[in-house]
Amino acid sequence: MDTVAKKSNAQRAKEHLFVAQQPYYEEPLTLVNGEGTRLRDDQGREYLDAFAGIATTTLGYGNTEVAQAVAEQAKELIHVSTLYLTEQQLDFAEKIAEIAPPGMTKSFVSNSGSEANETAALVARTAKNSADFLALEYAYHGRTVYTVAKAGLSNWRNFGPQMPHVAFVPNPYCYRCPLNLTYPSCEIACAKSAKRVIETQTNGAPAAMIAETIEGVAGIIAPPLEYYQVLKETLAPFGTLLIADEVQAGWGRLGDGWFGMVSTYGVVPDIITSAKGLASGLPIGITITRPELADAFKGPHINTFGGNPLSTRAATVTLEVIEKKHLIANAKKQGDALLAGLRELQKRFPIMGDIRGHGLMIGVELVKDPKSKAYDAPAANRMLEAMRERGVLLGKGGRWGNVLRIQPPLIFSSDDVKEFLKAFESSIKSL
Repeated sequence: MDTVAKKSNAQRAKEHLFVAQQPYYEEPLTLVNGEGTRLRDDQGREYLDAFAGIATTTLGYGNTEVAQAVAEQAKELIHVSTLYLTEQQLDFAEKIAEIAPPGMTKSFVSNSGSEANETAALVARTAKNSADFLALEYAYHGRTVYTVAKAGLSNWRNFGPQMPHVAFVPNPYCYRCPLNLTYPSCEIACAKSAKRVIETQTNGAPAAMIAETIEGVAGIIAPPLEYYQVLKETLAPFGTLLIADEVQAGWGRLGDGWFGMVSTYGVVPDIITSAKGLASGLPIGITITRPELADAFKGPHINTFGGNPLSTRAATVTLEVIEKKHLIANAKKQGDALLAGLRELQKRFPIMGDIRGHGLMIGVELVKDPKSKAYDAPAANRMLEAMRERGVLLGKGGRWGNVLRIQPPLIFSSDDVKEFLKAFESSIKSL
């Protein structure tokens, strides 16, 4: 009897998935299971995960508290839509109101960061009766028509003509300052330039400015600590709201508190959006704001899967475990250790042009030489492959694809940090 050879997963993907879906690595990796901070592929090879599914699997893998809660919930109730209330969604909303900045007591739960940012734009546009928005150069806010219009990266503005009017403010990218200034003598001129942008490129009263607290896709661009205070003061005379996109930076990842813009940068925005790590891998998005802004949009509004019992229970448990296991403090401790170790390696390997970030959200920008800062995307690709060979997964980003992204689960341990740095040193040597 003839036997038909089984197709490889790479072949199956080529035949049946959109070409737009572009997995990492020359030979795409097929993952099958995991435990703690470890993942295993279909060949039985184990990897230390330093990317967490793009900063999403907050509590790691396997028999976590979230997995147990989801299994229990699935036996009771999986879906009802936002047309009905559930105890799980209300418990979650109350928990969010408890940990959010004072006064931010209302939230809308959706499926993703893209949807959360869409909802924030809808709220701001309605509350301010303005269709104009501001965003940062190099920004990334999702993959819907409205959020793509706010993308400050040309390769992610690939949906064709965009309807909303968005004006872009220079990025607080100190390593490659768009204004050719030097911090701190610049006096945060990039934030102050929002005034000129408003006066020359908008209707004079944009509804809001949206900003990732630390830009992820752009290459972990971490603004100076004064940046958001100066920005908020610049926006205030125009009545322009500040939306903090905390899709990647939220829920303790920066190591200082629940929300990075509040705890790390000391600024309370008008609207907070988040997703990713909130439910430890289950689809969820959330838009949080004050009642007067939330209630400005009268609706009706619906989200079929938003706030479903599985995701909201997973999110509540995630937040409880972060508190119980002191994972915000752990993000600070392990993040500081990673930054220190990487900066020691930087002294020996000048290809590591810049090391930046807070907590467990760290970027390593690779350059051909430190003087010209010529970006080195091929080196970043080789580093991904070299780290994979050494059993470690990490991410990649940046306008030129030359930044390594380190965003592991919040349960990352001191031993994990040592293993990561050992693999990183060996990999960078191999280049």
